Amino acid sequence: MKFSSVYPLYVAKVESKGRTREELDQVIRWLTGYDEAGLRKQIETDASLESFFADAPQLNPNITLITGVVCGIRVENVEDPLMRKIRYLDKLVDELAKGRAMEKILRN
Repeated sequence: MKFSSVYPLYVAKVESKGRTREELDQVIRWLTGYDEAGLRKQIETDASLESFFADAPQLNPNITLITGVVCGIRVENVEDPLMRKIRYLDKLVDELAKGRAMEKILRN
Protein backbone atom coordinates (compact mmCIF):
# COMPACT_ATOMS: atom_id res chain seq x y z
CA MET A 1 0.00 0.00 0.00
CA LYS A 2 1.23 3.48 -0.81
CA PHE A 3 1.65 6.15 1.82
CA SER A 4 0.16 8.65 -0.63
CA SER A 5 -3.09 6.68 -0.65
CA VAL A 6 -3.29 6.51 3.16
CA TYR A 7 -2.27 10.13 3.83
CA PRO A 8 -5.50 11.70 2.42
CA LEU A 9 -7.51 9.36 4.64
CA TYR A 10 -5.58 10.59 7.67
CA VAL A 11 -6.15 14.20 6.57
CA ALA A 12 -9.89 13.62 6.14
CA LYS A 13 -10.12 11.93 9.53
CA VAL A 14 -8.40 14.69 11.48
CA GLU A 15 -10.05 17.55 9.57
CA SER A 16 -13.51 16.04 10.14
CA LYS A 17 -12.78 16.30 13.86
CA GLY A 18 -11.61 19.91 13.73
CA ARG A 19 -7.85 19.33 13.57
CA THR A 20 -5.56 20.51 10.78
CA ARG A 21 -3.30 19.02 8.14
CA GLU A 22 -0.44 20.96 9.75
CA GLU A 23 -1.06 19.20 13.06
CA LEU A 24 -1.16 15.85 11.27
CA ASP A 25 2.12 16.62 9.52
CA GLN A 26 3.67 17.62 12.84
CA VAL A 27 2.68 14.26 14.33
CA ILE A 28 4.05 12.34 11.33
CA ARG A 29 7.31 14.31 11.41
CA TRP A 30 7.67 13.70 15.16
CA LEU A 31 7.28 9.96 14.63
CA THR A 32 9.51 9.59 11.57
CA GLY A 33 12.06 12.39 11.68
CA TYR A 34 11.10 13.68 8.23
CA ASP A 35 11.28 17.41 7.71
CA GLU A 36 8.50 19.17 5.81
CA ALA A 37 10.19 18.75 2.41
CA GLY A 38 10.99 15.10 3.08
CA LEU A 39 7.40 14.34 4.03
CA ARG A 40 6.08 16.08 0.90
CA LYS A 41 8.52 14.08 -1.22
CA GLN A 42 7.26 10.80 0.27
CA ILE A 43 3.68 11.79 -0.55
CA GLU A 44 4.50 12.95 -4.09
CA THR A 45 6.67 9.96 -5.04
CA ASP A 46 4.04 7.38 -4.13
CA ALA A 47 6.32 5.65 -1.63
CA SER A 48 5.03 2.40 -0.20
CA LEU A 49 4.41 2.27 3.53
CA GLU A 50 7.40 -0.04 3.78
CA SER A 51 9.75 2.42 2.05
CA PHE A 52 8.15 5.35 3.89
CA PHE A 53 9.27 3.89 7.21
CA ALA A 54 12.52 2.40 5.87
CA ASP A 55 13.57 5.81 4.50
CA ALA A 56 12.52 7.70 7.63
CA PRO A 57 15.50 9.75 8.87
CA GLN A 58 15.07 8.59 12.47
CA LEU A 59 12.14 7.13 14.31
CA ASN A 60 11.50 9.05 17.49
CA PRO A 61 13.23 7.45 20.47
CA ASN A 62 9.99 7.84 22.46
CA ILE A 63 8.12 5.57 20.05
CA THR A 64 7.85 2.90 22.73
CA LEU A 65 5.74 5.29 24.82
CA ILE A 66 2.94 4.89 22.26
CA THR A 67 0.60 2.32 23.73
CA GLY A 68 -3.03 1.45 23.39
CA VAL A 69 -5.46 -0.27 21.09
CA VAL A 70 -6.04 0.28 17.37
CA CYS A 71 -8.62 -1.89 15.62
CA GLY A 72 -8.83 -4.10 18.70
CA ILE A 73 -5.08 -4.82 18.75
CA ARG A 74 -2.58 -3.47 21.29
CA VAL A 75 0.03 -1.59 19.26
CA GLU A 76 2.84 -2.49 21.64
CA ASN A 77 2.13 -6.22 21.10
CA VAL A 78 2.27 -6.23 17.29
CA GLU A 79 5.14 -8.53 16.37
CA ASP A 80 5.81 -7.52 12.75
CA PRO A 81 8.10 -4.44 12.90
CA LEU A 82 6.54 -2.71 9.86
CA MET A 83 2.98 -3.34 11.03
CA ARG A 84 3.91 -2.04 14.50
CA LYS A 85 5.19 1.22 12.98
CA ILE A 86 2.00 1.54 10.93
CA ARG A 87 -0.08 0.95 14.05
CA TYR A 88 1.95 3.54 15.96
CA LEU A 89 1.08 6.07 13.26
CA ASP A 90 -2.57 5.00 13.31
CA LYS A 91 -2.66 5.43 17.08
CA LEU A 92 -1.20 8.94 16.89
CA VAL A 93 -3.71 9.92 14.20
CA ASP A 94 -6.53 8.53 16.34
CA GLU A 95 -5.34 10.57 19.32
CA LEU A 96 -5.16 13.71 17.17
CA ALA A 97 -8.66 13.13 15.81
CA LYS A 98 -10.01 12.57 19.31
CA GLY A 99 -8.80 16.00 20.37
CA ARG A 100 -5.91 14.98 22.59
CA ALA A 101 -3.45 17.77 23.36
CA MET A 102 -0.40 17.89 21.09
CA GLU A 103 1.95 17.76 24.09
CA LYS A 104 0.47 14.41 25.07
CA ILE A 105 0.38 13.04 21.52
CA LEU A 106 4.05 13.93 21.08
CA ARG A 107 4.88 12.34 24.42
CA ASN A 108 6.49 15.50 25.82
